[in-house]
Amino acid sequence: MILHISPQRIAAAAYESMHGAKSDAALEKVSLNYGSADHYFEKTRLEPGNQGSKKAFTYFVLGASKFIYASAVRLAIINAVATMSASADVLAMASLEVDLGGIEEGQVVTVKWRGKPVFIKHRTAAQIEESEGVPLSAMKDPQEDSARVQDSKWLVVMGICTHLGCVPIANAGDYHGWYCPCHGSHYDGSGRIRKGPAPLNLEIPPYTFTDDGKIIVG
Repeated sequence: MILHISPQRIAAAAYESMHGAKSDAALEKVSLNYGSADHYFEKTRLEPGNQGSKKAFTYFVLGASKFIYASAVRLAIINAVATMSASADVLAMASLEVDLGGIEEGQVVTVKWRGKPVFIKHRTAAQIEESEGVPLSAMKDPQEDSARVQDSKWLVVMGICTHLGCVPIANAGDYHGWYCPCHGSHYDGSGRIRKGPAPLNLEIPPYTFTDDGKIIVG
């Protein structure tokens, strides 16, 4: 281990050996001796400033620094919230209004919502009866037809196969619903997977009916 001894302590030890003074007194004597023959340093040395004013200045600097830091954090939060907030045009694209009046029974129309296809099917009485009569034991992803519709005449599902994201063909397949030719997934009239590699039923997007015969998707 290396010991670091200050020059003042070495000089104090030498002064003690020559004059017999104690170490503390010798150190004080040596510390006050600045090596100036005419003591010019002692005569011209400025006295320490007002400690009260120094503390006030220190507090001022610290307070100003904290204020600047808090302001910077506040601006960063405001910018982040403004960036994440959707603009008016983005909010308009988040929902889609579709007039159901032009969709005949048995017809399936495809609309685009948030860049993805959505199937809207106007089901006939026979299609409704067929979808409601399927036992859950015959399904890969068991789900009642009533849990997938708000109005039994209208089925609204995402037009994306749950296998690899292809777009199925409407009114096709072994169950008269949708058929994905990519890998052979068959969906029934309720959009439920019945055969093929797809693991899940077609997704139901959020939607609501309006009083004037329209539907709002989103």
